[in-house]
Amino acid sequence: MSRLIRQLLYAAVGAAALSASAAAQLLGVSALPPVSLPVPAGNLPVAGPIVQNILSQPGAQQAISPTLDTVGGVTESIANSGAPSLLELRRLRLDELIRTNRATVENDGSGLPVRRGIVAVLNPDPMGLQSALRAGFRIAADEPDPNLGLRVVSLAVPNGMSAKAGLKLLQRVAPQLEADFDHLFEPAGGSLAPIAGAAAAFQGGGGSRAIGMIDGGVASHPSLAGKSIEQNGFAGAPQPTGHGTAVASLLVGSQGPFRGAATGAQLLVADVYGGNRAAGSATAIVEALGWLSGHRLQVINISLVGPPNRLVQRAIQAVQSRGIEVVAAVGNDGPAAPPQYPASYPGVIAVTAVDAGGRALPEAGKATHLDFAAPGADMAAAIPGNGYTRVRGTSFAAPLAAARLLATGSPVALAAEARPGKGRVGRGIVCGPCRIDPRVVSAR
Repeated sequence: MSRLIRQLLYAAVGAAALSASAAAQLLGVSALPPVSLPVPAGNLPVAGPIVQNILSQPGAQQAISPTLDTVGGVTESIANSGAPSLLELRRLRLDELIRTNRATVENDGSGLPVRRGIVAVLNPDPMGLQSALRAGFRIAADEPDPNLGLRVVSLAVPNGMSAKAGLKLLQRVAPQLEADFDHLFEPAGGSLAPIAGAAAAFQGGGGSRAIGMIDGGVASHPSLAGKSIEQNGFAGAPQPTGHGTAVASLLVGSQGPFRGAATGAQLLVADVYGGNRAAGSATAIVEALGWLSGHRLQVINISLVGPPNRLVQRAIQAVQSRGIEVVAAVGNDGPAAPPQYPASYPGVIAVTAVDAGGRALPEAGKATHLDFAAPGADMAAAIPGNGYTRVRGTSFAAPLAAARLLATGSPVALAAEARPGKGRVGRGIVCGPCRIDPRVVSAR
């Protein structure tokens, strides 16, 4: 898409947002009017029917420019419109993230957001690191992790150079270094802005079972009161978010008829956003994995998606070598989108989502392998402060599968309780009874 086309498209999206309700509530969806895009000289259409279809859908602006409190994922109408719309929606969303955070985020050359001016190196040898410094790189951070046995060094590229050009230069001057971009990862079911509320307080104690989650921070909520929850921040202090709160409630929450799938377990929350949607970097995820692996836990849930990244892959391998299972969502950009990670890494339990009828969601992504499905629509989860909302997306299926994996003890035992579904559900649906009907808890 040319620069002119992108500018016109962004202008159309912005105009639509301004005309939508300015009083959209937390986790709510604003309806957008149809957008008429201008046609430049020569009758060359600025955007075809795919983009027109996306922009005319309810909730389109929220899907393109989500907040950290959105938990609904792409709207069902957009999901049902098919793979082209989902792919275009993904591209628009990533472009918007880069465009609105230019001070800290840039394009890696293939449309993916990465930390601006940073390349990350894993376990650098002294000679390779010296070669990089002589070429003009500077050490921005040096993070050894004894729990994972890894050392990650973030290098600032030479002045005036992009991360893409910097990585290319580093590979030339120090080819022995294992280097990659510091990619940004997204929540796999809506995104996460910090909310004005209290974080879930540390309660301490806990039973013999422990489960970890890498996500946004968790807010206080009656369903989480008295639970053994510990939070740690890897992009600043932990900040409560709607997405993280929903995932936590599905794991350990309990209030009246609402029950998470691992009530009684200790929950360790690694916040890799710090309330900033332009965070969630690979280096933060590696630090989070190191912190979690230092605790006595059995399962880690990651309801985030991103591209393959060498640092994240090596960190996950280190976690797995300690006997910890990693469960991850496959994403919501449709089966035609590229496989998402960490769900696609070997040994990671890749989870998709199904609706109340056991049908795979049309927006569910396609990982390189698919292990299980779990409820991810027609269900309720907690919102910060009080009350519940309807949620949709693979983000919310993954914690249910993670909880059942914690209870059963192994993927083999989990597979034994899986039930058939409709569409791509891997070895079957797990935690089917864990779905909480939104009507039961008066979900908004």
